[in-house]
Order: sequence, then structure tokens, then C-alpha cells
Amino acid sequence: MRLIAAILITAAVFCFALGITLPLLEVKRLVFFSEKPSLLHIIAGLWDTGDWLLALAIAVFSIGLPAIKLVSIQYLISAPAGKAARLRAMIGTLSKWSMLDVLLVALVIFAAKSSGLATALTLPGLWFFAGSVVMTAIASLLAQAKPGR
Repeated sequence: MRLIAAILITAAVFCFALGITLPLLEVKRLVFFSEKPSLLHIIAGLWDTGDWLLALAIAVFSIGLPAIKLVSIQYLISAPAGKAARLRAMIGTLSKWSMLDVLLVALVIFAAKSSGLATALTLPGLWFFAGSVVMTAIASLLAQAKPGR
């Protein structure tokens, strides 16, 4: 199980990196205007326009906490038995916030489509990001399984 968890977490890190740097969606306004922002561009754009609190919240919940969770699971896979219980508790707490980033992207797409002024199409960044979330969740379950089960 640890080998499968290690493979999944490695793939999740790769997908996470692509998910935050590749464009998440394409937003078309009217006929002429089109944007393809990545998660990093969205955060930078919010920061530049003075929405620091929102930029910080998105950065923490969509990049910071998932990155900490990825590192924690990787460490749990290779940790000695004595430290495993504490790591399991921490990963459990981080897991409660895991879907917040996916919800955020879904809300952006919904808002763009429901406004009537824009259309939104998903791009590879969103799929890599979602793949990272799914692989991280599975790796977390496998890594937290107690030996002998």
C-alpha cells in the first residue's frame, strides 16, 4: 500500500504543479475578448487590484494547504511508526479543507456562465488540479491505513 501511495503522491505533486501554472479556464466576453488565467495569475491579478485579503485566502487554501498536505503525506509514507499518529491527525485536519479549492474554481465557472455576458470553458489546468486533489485524497487514505490492514 505504501508503494501505491508513494506513486500516487508523486503523480499528485506533478499534477498540482501543472494545475496551478496552466490555464484553468477560458473566459470569453462578447466576441472579441478572451482570457485564460491560471491559478497563479488569478492570485496575482487580485493582489495587483488591491484585493489582498481575497488573494491571500485563495493562495492559502488553494496552494498553501494542498502543498503542505502533499508534503505531509509524503513524509507519512516514509515516517517511522512513532511519528505516524501525529501526522495522521494533521493530515486529517488538512483533508477537511481539501475540496475548498475545487469549490472555488466551480464558483468562478458558474459565475461566468450565469452572468450571460461571458462563457467559460475548462482547460487542462483545471483537470490537472482536480486530478491532483483526487490522487492526494486516495494517497492520504492509503498512507493513513495502519500497517497490517
